[in-house]
Amino acid sequence: MFFTMFKRPKIFKVRALEQPQKYGLAGRSLAELNQKACKKLQLPFSKCRMCLYEDGTELTEEYFRSIPDNTELVLLTPGQTWQGCIEPRFKNKSSYMKYNCESRIRGYMREVESYASTLGPKEQAEYKQIAEIMWNELKSMKFNGCYFDRREEETRRLCTSEGWFSCQGPFDADDCLAKHSINPYSNRESRILFSTWNLDHRIEKKRTIVPALAQAVKEQNGRQVNWEYFYQLLFTLENLKLVHIACHKKTSHNLCCDPAMIYTKRALKKAK
Repeated sequence: MFFTMFKRPKIFKVRALEQPQKYGLAGRSLAELNQKACKKLQLPFSKCRMCLYEDGTELTEEYFRSIPDNTELVLLTPGQTWQGCIEPRFKNKSSYMKYNCESRIRGYMREVESYASTLGPKEQAEYKQIAEIMWNELKSMKFNGCYFDRREEETRRLCTSEGWFSCQGPFDADDCLAKHSINPYSNRESRILFSTWNLDHRIEKKRTIVPALAQAVKEQNGRQVNWEYFYQLLFTLENLKLVHIACHKKTSHNLCCDPAMIYTKRALKKAK
């Protein structure tokens, strides 16, 4: 109690829902800050909740002590939700995390597309057709954003229903010996740290998969390139591992594509 009364007050920027004006308020505890904010915003003290304006995380006394000065907060009354504080495309934390994963997968697709410029005109046309088929498949799968979405079925996501992710270990190991874990759903700091985690390709994307795809197009000689095999290696958990930055080995993986899977007898799907 003595510590609570005399420690340095923390300063925050507080607003009410759907009100653009922010007020600089200070408090030595969450209860003190709530009381001041309710008085300033003329809201009922006993029924309000203080949340992070950015992602809706509700503050506790413990979390109050860990967030930095000048953090933006929003005071919510009964019946109000954080959803009213953010951009329409991010209705909740799951929407944001899903978008985060989609962005990574889209980035991989852009790398595939850009490699077309290394090919001759004839091969380039065939390569672009395969890339377009992959793009359409990704689009139908919503760019595999399900991997980071805690609302998805257990078999489709990489996290628990509470939002905890566990490192799957380096590409050449079956598990993470350090037992790295993180919950980016919990707060902004965790989401920033999670951005350093990598969806690592066991068989490497730049060094191996994309060049092998291009080579397959060059040497197909009437055969059909097995785009589905390359798609799995590039964009699915068949070849992707979620790894902490300390477990992300930058050295060559020295793993190759399976020669028996490069071509298929099935007819190539036409791009839509």
